[in-house]
Amino acid sequence: MIQVQNLDFWYKKGRPVFKNLNLSLVPGHIYGLLGKNGSGKSTLLKCISGLSFPAHGKCFIYGAETSERMVHTLANVFFLAEEVYVPALTPGQFLKNTAAFYPKFSITDFYAYLKTLDVDPEQTMSNMSYGQQKKVMIAFGVATNASVLIMDEPTNGLDIPSKVQFRKLIASVLNDERCIIISTHQVRDLDSLIDTVLILNDHKIAVNSSVDTLTDKLLFGVFENTSGVNVLYEEESMRGKHAIVQNTSGKFSKMDLELLFNAVTSGSSKVPQILEEGGGNE
Repeated sequence: MIQVQNLDFWYKKGRPVFKNLNLSLVPGHIYGLLGKNGSGKSTLLKCISGLSFPAHGKCFIYGAETSERMVHTLANVFFLAEEVYVPALTPGQFLKNTAAFYPKFSITDFYAYLKTLDVDPEQTMSNMSYGQQKKVMIAFGVATNASVLIMDEPTNGLDIPSKVQFRKLIASVLNDERCIIISTHQVRDLDSLIDTVLILNDHKIAVNSSVDTLTDKLLFGVFENTSGVNVLYEEESMRGKHAIVQNTSGKFSKMDLELLFNAVTSGSSKVPQILEEGGGNE
């Protein structure tokens, strides 16, 4: 579905953001794109959606190069930026002006999602709180029924109950024909939602693995003593060593996304190497 080939990108007079970055994403998955602030998460999403243009390399959706911004391609992609700017319209008025760009848009779904997210459809969007504005745009994006749904920091501005509503909504709309990419630096917001982890580090995709692969190859936990085990990364805590070790016993542990993120972005190559062994990366 989505192919990123040999992507190079840099800003004027700046260091390169990506060097020969390659990525392949398929329908039926919710991808979590993680990376430090400034690592290029937003830039990558904009390149994929055709809003930014690489220095070298290409991005494709269903074989169409997104930088060409063809109508049939854009009609099947919805990109929710980190910062939203809404007009002085009610959600219904906004729908009438914008929904026609998306042939599969569902008005019924849109109002159902607004209700799920506790948004008043009669209130003018510009008078809403920022969190409510964000939820209107989330509801609109999901209601487009676009095959590619890209969201950049969608939980910014949402309170804890709204984040729960968001996770339930996104999980409910995934199907075999839809590819959902969510970028965040608030790692725990995606912990129970995503099924595939992408970690952007050092100008490239350092990890591209399903949660099943991660928990098959890695063991997450708190250890009083890590002697005699292959420790890939550890942090001291009040309870002991909070660590990732190579899973050679076939045991199951719940993935700790924050610990995984810290392990990969710390500069150590141990975790990516274990995941690559035997075709771990997907």
